[in-house]
Amino acid sequence: MSINSNDESLHPSQIKLIHELIDEVAERQLKDFGQINSDIKPDGTLITECDRWSDHKIVKGLDEITKGEGVLSEEGSKKVPASAAFWVVDPLDGTTNFAAGIPYWAISVARFTNGLPQTAFLDIPSLNKRLVAIRGEGVWLNGKKITNQTRLKTTSDCISLCSRSIKILQKKPQQPFPGKIRLLGVSSLNMTSVALGQTIGALEATPKIWDLAAAWLILTELKCLIHWLDIKPSELVPGSDLGTVNFPLLSSSSKTWLTKLMPWANLIVNKNN
Repeated sequence: MSINSNDESLHPSQIKLIHELIDEVAERQLKDFGQINSDIKPDGTLITECDRWSDHKIVKGLDEITKGEGVLSEEGSKKVPASAAFWVVDPLDGTTNFAAGIPYWAISVARFTNGLPQTAFLDIPSLNKRLVAIRGEGVWLNGKKITNQTRLKTTSDCISLCSRSIKILQKKPQQPFPGKIRLLGVSSLNMTSVALGQTIGALEATPKIWDLAAAWLILTELKCLIHWLDIKPSELVPGSDLGTVNFPLLSSSSKTWLTKLMPWANLIVNKNN
């Protein structure tokens, strides 16, 4: 079924079809979890047959649902589409966890308009949780709207680091890190943990556009702070190949924590070193 939208927002019927598409992909991933071998890609990261199947399924499904809107995906074309609206997809964020039998990974799908994420879907199959964000309208968890009050009520003092950002600890061996460290192994969920109040900050050293696309909108809609440490992903240029482009960032729950974490975050890009 193909539905063309002339308006910036998706039609409710399109959103419903995308939910059904992600349901199908999540079901397949849960069946394959723990029963599939992995290969190594040229960049040293893992890929499984389930990654490939999920990518093909999502890309094909989005083309049918939003005809004419291009798709940039981790396992497919990594060039920014020339269409006015386009999709950024990570079909299985957390392949290392998935392949190792660790039940924590995500399906990340985001639609961009005017250079920014406009609608985002972030599904965690093993936890039966799905976040949906729409620019200017808010965020829903399993169909229930949530607000930044969830985050503000937290007593967490955890800070999420990625496997590459943990090296900053070696650069200040005499200085205690300002929080309890968590490594989730899933970029999109590291960032989203801040929005949900599970952590008070997250540092990502080498996220690609597909890692951060959905989480970016979720963080923004729940009034979290994002500080881009180098290149900003706004105003992506059509035709640009983002396959090797990193967008290091610090996300935080408040200005206070942003200030506390900035000296550490700057070490990722060798500032104030």
